[in-house]
Amino acid sequence: MRLVSLNIGLPRVLAWKGATFKTGIFKKPVDGRIMLRQTNLDGDRQADLSVHGGIGKAVYAYSSEHYGYWRLKLPEEELPWGAFGENFTTEGLLESGVCMGDEYRVGSAVVRVTTPRLPCFKLAAKFRREDMIKRFLDSGFSGFYFSVMQEGEVGVGDAFEFLTGEVPSLTIADFNHLYTAHDPDLELLKRAVEVKSLPESWRERFQARMEVAVEKHQI
Repeated sequence: MRLVSLNIGLPRVLAWKGATFKTGIFKKPVDGRIMLRQTNLDGDRQADLSVHGGIGKAVYAYSSEHYGYWRLKLPEEELPWGAFGENFTTEGLLESGVCMGDEYRVGSAVVRVTTPRLPCFKLAAKFRREDMIKRFLDSGFSGFYFSVMQEGEVGVGDAFEFLTGEVPSLTIADFNHLYTAHDPDLELLKRAVEVKSLPESWRERFQARMEVAVEKHQI
């Protein structure tokens, strides 16, 4: 497990479907070592801290293994590292193997997995495709956010050393299923709400989905 590319960028203005807005989704690979602080990497900023960035979403990680899929689906796109707005392009950290609450040492920093990425309209605007959000969700390749437990320097080639995990927990792939599936697994929902680090907004959504699932099974 390692850091393949380190990507940063500042917000810029983007126009899409008659609207103009700022977005920090445009990231470019950088060389050298960069300080990872509690809310972001030095030189990196987000435009809307209500949905990206901040304490719980300081760093967005996306797997380099997913790029092959997207190069087949979007052959007209160049797709350099950082194309999906990720700060960390990783190797060996897949949604199916990473759990909410997992902690890793990378460089001299310590990071903790928080939530999957839920794409907003800015992803569609970047790719100039109205179907991009649906494609992204359907792929299951969400990537995930890290919070920073210990500030430190990071750089390309750094290994991710697993330190500890949360018990009980579920994988990022499990949370993706529960959030987006038309008919999520009831037992998995019950397990999800027991995860201590689950954000309250997610817990409320899952509890509501549990109620619907229980009523459905009682009919």
